[in-house]
Order: sequence, then C-alpha cells, then structure tokens
Amino acid sequence: MPTAIAVTSADLVLPPTDPGTPRAAVLPPPAGRPLDASIADVQQLLARYGHVVVVCPTSAPAAVENRLHAVRSLLESDRIALVRTDLPPLGAAVLVRQLCLLAGYDFSPGVLASAARLLAHYIYAGAVLGSVSRLDRVPVGLGTHLKSWLPGAHFAVLAGPTPQMVRVGSGEEALAGPEFATELLLARGRLQTDWPTTTLVPRWRIPGPVQETPLPASSPDWWGTGKLVEFAAYLPDPAVLHQLVSSVRRETCHWCGMDLIGDRCGFCGAPLTVPEAGGTRGTGSYAGVQEAGSYAGAYTSAQEAGSYTDAQGTVSYAGARGTAPRAVDPRTTDPRRALPPADTGTAPADAHAPGPAVPHPTRALGPGAHTPRALP
Repeated sequence: MPTAIAVTSADLVLPPTDPGTPRAAVLPPPAGRPLDASIADVQQLLARYGHVVVVCPTSAPAAVENRLHAVRSLLESDRIALVRTDLPPLGAAVLVRQLCLLAGYDFSPGVLASAARLLAHYIYAGAVLGSVSRLDRVPVGLGTHLKSWLPGAHFAVLAGPTPQMVRVGSGEEALAGPEFATELLLARGRLQTDWPTTTLVPRWRIPGPVQETPLPASSPDWWGTGKLVEFAAYLPDPAVLHQLVSSVRRETCHWCGMDLIGDRCGFCGAPLTVPEAGGTRGTGSYAGVQEAGSYAGAYTSAQEAGSYTDAQGTVSYAGARGTAPRAVDPRTTDPRRALPPADTGTAPADAHAPGPAVPHPTRALGPGAHTPRALP
C-alpha cells in the first residue's frame, strides 16, 4: 500500500508524467472550513493508505500550519508527517510530483518523508522578474533595488539550491546551473520574455522541449510581482530519482522508530542521535551507503550503462553530460560539502568521526515540538 502524498493547495499538484503515477491529495484550506471536516479528510487518507505525508510550503499562511498540527494532535496519530519546504511555488510543485512518483516504489513512509529535503537540493527553482522591489525571500542589494526602477529592467533570480540574482541584458552574469541532466518547466505570468528558453536552456544544456504549465496562484505573492516567468529545472528520470534515494544510508529514528535518511526524522522531527562509541552505524545525512556507493557513482554508472534495473524492471536512462550530483557529507546538510564519488576509492579520513551529542527531545509531534490537542 503506497504512502499518500497530500498538499495544502491545488497549486502544488502538477499533471503526472505517466498514468501510473498517483496524484497528490489536496487538503482544503482552513478558511471557512470546520475542524471536523479537516479531521475527516485526513482520516480517510489514513484509512486508505496507512500513512500520510503532507507537503506544506513555509510561505503558506500560519493558519494552514496550525490546522495541520491541530488535526494531527487531535487524531493522536504518529502516521502523519508534515514536510515544510522553502522552495517557490513551482519548485514545490515539482517536489510534490517527485514524491508522488517515489510513493509508487517500495520506500517506507519514513524514508519518503525525509527524502523531501534531499530532493530539494536537486531542484533549481527561480524566475525572471520585472521588478525586485518587493522581493523579500531572496537577498537583494540596495543597488539592485535601485536598478529595478529603471524602465525595462529584468532580473533572473535563482531561489534554490543556492540563491543568486543577475540583471538580464548584455554581459550578464550566468546563473549557476545544475551539473546533471535536467528538464525545464516554465510557468508564465504577465512578463513578456523568452529569456528562459533562449538563454537559460542553452547555458544549462537542457535537452528536449521545454514544458509549460499555468502559473501557480501563489507565485506573485512569493516573488513580490505578477510580472514574472517562473522556472524549475529538475531530475526527470524515475530511475535516477529511485537510485538517488536508495543510495542514501538509512537509519532508525530513536524516538518514533521510523526509517529515515538524513539527519532528522520526517515524521516526528527528532534529530538523528550520534551512535555510542564502537557502534557500527554512522551519523546519517545524505552520504550514500558506503557498501553500495554514493549517488555520484551510481549516476556515472547509469550514464555509461545506459540503463538502470529496479524492482519494476529495466528502465532506460540516456545519460547526459556533466558531473554527477554529489553525495553530501554526513556531518552537514549543505550539499556543497560533499564526499568524493564512490568509484574513486577515497573518503575523508574523519568521515565516521562522532559529532557532538544531540539532546533527547522532550516531545516531537512533527518538525519541531508542538503541544498536543492545540486548536488552530
């Protein structure tokens, strides 16, 4: 029985890439909706799927998050995960579609919930804006603010994985793009520009046609203007996504017992504890399984072999140019600090050195501690 993926807005639901991919369930916003109805919605998902992973952007109104915590507290269920993401609306929608795709595989609910943080590192989400005067989610310098008042000034902004901003025009600085094969998704607002297709696609060496989708209703508020074209570059191949998540070492949450990857449980929010001296398990995070090799090695192998075999059969993958995504150092969640690929045969000397002890949480109901039975 696959894990249910739920979202807090219909804007986060993109058309599936294939008919076999399950769609995310939409939980209606709490405005004008009684608490009993919200509880009934989640109960139906639990009865059908067993576990529910709810993706809620950090930009969502506080009432949305409060309602989710109230529902989970009143149900007294440890089978509901609340996943927060800082990605802009189109990037968050891509993340949700990837989670829906992975939900059809044999991943446990805990791995699926904690995989959201990993997948977000491989989504390059940004926009071309007609003005940055009201943009407050990406650092904007004073000089850039002043330039945004010039007639015809456009800015290319990358929100993640590393924020960056350049002014569109002659001699512009290039946005830092992915070093692996991606596809590009566009959502057009009121800004008339072809910069993503004429400039960004060749610079990032994106093959194939560019896909387009309607602009999410929350995008103008997120970016501070309706004069924009939002874009997101992402890993499109199901085999690569499956291998990316599979190659990460799995741990067991010391608080709720769920499987996890990374340094924090996706269900209860408890941090991963450091093992006792002499233990055989590492500190987790996105450092691929040592015995199986890192994702970087698996990505290179897929390029050379041209296919990847999983439980559902052989899935063809035409490798592209560029350097493979890197497995992240287990001592940090920063993807820029990475272990060398598995096929090099080398690793940092202190890769398994124990870190500082993590205090035991007093009560973890989700990402952070929350009082039980709290009403919204």
